[in-house]
Amino acid sequence: MNSPAAPSAPTRRARLGAAWRERAAQPGRESRDTLFMLAVLAWTLLPQAPHVPLWCSLFSAAALLWRAVLAWRVRPLPPRWLLILLLLACIGATVLTYRSLTGKEAGLALLVLLTALKTLELRARRDALVLFFLGFFLVLANFLHSQSLATAVAMVLSVWGLLAALVLAHMPVGRPRLAQVAGLAGRMLVLGAPLIAALFIFFPRMAPLWGVPGEAGGRTGLSDQLQLGDVAELALDDSTALRVRFFGPAPAASTLYFRGPVLSLPDGQRWVALPWRPGDTSLALPNPSPRDTALAYEMTVEPLRVSTLPLLETSVSRPQVDSGEVELYAHPDGQWITGRPIAERVRLQAQAAVRSRAAASPEGLLPTYLQLPPGQHPRSIAWAQALRSQPAFAQASPNQLADLLAVALVVHIRQGGYSYTLAPGTYGEQPLDAFWLDRREGFCEHFATAFVVLMRAMGVPARIVTGYQGGQFNPIDGVLEVRQSDAHAWAEYWRAGDGWVRVDPTAAVAPDRIQRSQRLAPPRGLMAGALAQVDPALLARVRAVWGALDHQWNQWVLSHGRQRQLDLLRALGWQSPDLADLGRLLAIGLAGLALLGAALGAWQARRVRQRDPWLRAYAGVRKALMQRGIDCPAHLPPRSLAAALRRQHGTAAETLAAALLALEAWRYQAPSGAATDRRTLGELRRRALAAARTMARQPAENRSST
Repeated sequence: MNSPAAPSAPTRRARLGAAWRERAAQPGRESRDTLFMLAVLAWTLLPQAPHVPLWCSLFSAAALLWRAVLAWRVRPLPPRWLLILLLLACIGATVLTYRSLTGKEAGLALLVLLTALKTLELRARRDALVLFFLGFFLVLANFLHSQSLATAVAMVLSVWGLLAALVLAHMPVGRPRLAQVAGLAGRMLVLGAPLIAALFIFFPRMAPLWGVPGEAGGRTGLSDQLQLGDVAELALDDSTALRVRFFGPAPAASTLYFRGPVLSLPDGQRWVALPWRPGDTSLALPNPSPRDTALAYEMTVEPLRVSTLPLLETSVSRPQVDSGEVELYAHPDGQWITGRPIAERVRLQAQAAVRSRAAASPEGLLPTYLQLPPGQHPRSIAWAQALRSQPAFAQASPNQLADLLAVALVVHIRQGGYSYTLAPGTYGEQPLDAFWLDRREGFCEHFATAFVVLMRAMGVPARIVTGYQGGQFNPIDGVLEVRQSDAHAWAEYWRAGDGWVRVDPTAAVAPDRIQRSQRLAPPRGLMAGALAQVDPALLARVRAVWGALDHQWNQWVLSHGRQRQLDLLRALGWQSPDLADLGRLLAIGLAGLALLGAALGAWQARRVRQRDPWLRAYAGVRKALMQRGIDCPAHLPPRSLAAALRRQHGTAAETLAAALLALEAWRYQAPSGAATDRRTLGELRRRALAAARTMARQPAENRSST
């Protein structure tokens, strides 16, 4: 007998392709649930990628992908000994990277690795529950890096997905649709939102139990030192530095100078801030008296990682910081210094007189503002000395001389062929000489540094001021948004009797930068460029809406601290509220929510009973029996009630008992809800009522138990 021919290779490939398409169209329940859980974990792990080593991210991605392939192909999980080896390798790599297994960074890396490894032994519901709670820990861990609105939205989606996966794990029968499960998880989130809101608003902020960590990604180009090119690099960063809301008409963009670190001492090719210690009373700056109407404003400063608050020039009173833990000191160079670098968001109220002069410095410090680094800028210094020797300056008084020299330098910049560029390039060993006398291309710090060096070379005290200039008003909420790309550098020179006078040399070569805040910007990315091509105004509108939402998030969520809680209690009638009052109000609120939840639960249960056709049918049968004097306890199901009737009434209850059993059978046969099922239920109900009437008409002696 000839054996059947083996199927050809194309036939085998066709069968494999058909099997693959069938599996893709309808994966098994377990495979589908596992893949859904892995997708949720991948989304939750993604924000950790910039904060853990590259090898950690690659290992986690590989583990999740491996587990997804095993679930898709319905293959066995790796053996226990392999998982133990991988665990030891992860621990060893973490120790080599961080030299420890303790601390925030090492702990987060281990949490990421253990979560990824746990997916490779996901066998039973117990393993799934461990993964769920690891996922919730990852949600909390992501807020250690950022508390932005984008992070909050992403983590709400993670919590929603984790709750949906948890609901799936507790629905072992059938194949529930993911949309149905997601809807149930969403309702759980909505029902739990009032409780979360109450806890957030009223739970006492008690350090160190409650604290919002600083933004790990906070950065700034502002620093206590400056080298040519530093501010130009910052123009590539478009993240928000601070937001300002004015109480009244907003000033012109050309007057918006936010004073940051002042750099007074040359240190080779760098400029550094004046040495100073917080609390050094000999250098304390008194509050300057206002020369014109004070401009009140509210400012939210992002984590800038510097100790200088970039306040609007010139402050006429001490700023009022919402957080009582931030200490402020007046610096002799005219800025306000915090006790430590700004590592978390700071909200404050302040007043400023928008003018071009800063407070006076102690007379003993004036020689400091004439220092020049030895051996640096020889050609520029020679150029300045030649300018100073011109006859036009010979008869001028010291104050007139300072003003005339400043004007001469600004005119030279305007007429000397200089250009304002974001990429000036490198200038060699004598960068200032090359910029001022040769290439004449630079960013704001080039013009400010050259101005200060030349003024000092001509005998006039001068210094460099860094900070932010301008900004864009958000058309949605009217808040001024100042970005890192608005970082700027300008100069000040000393005028005897009047103090420091601000000069912005950049305005001479790029007036639009100062007058209209039209800063230089790098090319847009792919997404932003695509939006700009579709609709030039679309990107601006999207950005404005997101900026307004983010500002409200910062104001009402991230800035909700102990002071706001106590202010809320005062608004509710407390005269001198404290943490005990806050705790009592929280207890009252939780009790009220508990009562409301119980009431909603009772209403929902009643609604379910009213909407369930079987419950209505059985309730009608029980009511008919009780009206005819037949005892019918509410807790008994149909089967138990049938047994009780047989014991009490004997054979007279057989017809009614059979009707009750048929009614119960309909309940547990999982009817589809079609019209035929409803008609069957109606017939069973009428049958039970007829049997009840028949039994009730029989004499009592015939209904006695046998």
